[in-house]
Amino acid sequence: MTIGTFDGVHIGHRSILERLINSAKSAGLRSTVLTFFPHPRMVLQKDTSIKLLNTLEEKKAILKDLGLDYLVIHPFTKEFSRLSALEFTRDVLVNTLQCKKVVIGYDHRFGRNRNANIQDLVSFGSTLDFAVEEIPAQEIDEISVSSTKIRNALSEGDVETANAFLSYPYTLMGTIAKGKGLGREFGFPTANLQIAEEYKLIPKNGAYVVKGVLNDTVHYGMMNIGFNPTVSGEKQSIEINFFDFDGDLYGKKVSVALLHRLRDEHKFGSTDELREQLKKDKQKSIQLITRKDDA
Repeated sequence: MTIGTFDGVHIGHRSILERLINSAKSAGLRSTVLTFFPHPRMVLQKDTSIKLLNTLEEKKAILKDLGLDYLVIHPFTKEFSRLSALEFTRDVLVNTLQCKKVVIGYDHRFGRNRNANIQDLVSFGSTLDFAVEEIPAQEIDEISVSSTKIRNALSEGDVETANAFLSYPYTLMGTIAKGKGLGREFGFPTANLQIAEEYKLIPKNGAYVVKGVLNDTVHYGMMNIGFNPTVSGEKQSIEINFFDFDGDLYGKKVSVALLHRLRDEHKFGSTDELREQLKKDKQKSIQLITRKDDA
């Protein structure tokens, strides 16, 4: 078992998870990730500013694809946070989850007020009959650097860098809701994506090339994140124009992967100027998609 938030499940995390899976197989055990939800900061500090790379649903899907045997999502509450390190280890790890080996970072802290460390875990292991494998500082530090770089890159709109660290395209998942229908008037009908999870990190405002999966079929398009200043938009929206899809998406759940950033959001002098820019955006998007497919 390993324990953590694994937000993003990025390349640094994957080396840990690969080690976990291989270690479990060689010992004839099941590989398990124990994670917590909501994020502890949301519960203990009422921190609504925290932004995560994955929603819980997204994280489940990614971890499932990696070949993990079990994902255990433990509800994080104030009561749970008050468990002592020994209570957590004995009652949750050993008695409930039957843990035989913990693969954990050198700097892992746990228990009430996070006052226990890996040496305490090793001590508990000798008493409660489980082994502890320490993940070295270099690997843990790389994970921290990767997470920071991904968040910074997305905040700057640099999806290429974020995607490289993630090893998959950053994805937004939500439900299509009715918008104002202005895009259709410009010849660019848009699907208005609404994301229920307020903690999901939304990249910098601007236009992006995207790939969505609709009815098990891949559809490319472009997406705008922002306030639509040309038509006096008042709140942030996420609008997608799929190039080769003509159908009703309202109420449907859609997953959209961000591939490239096209430009910043811009207030144009007229709707005609905006229409001309959208034509250029589409042309550039198709060039980028074609280049990717050719590669």
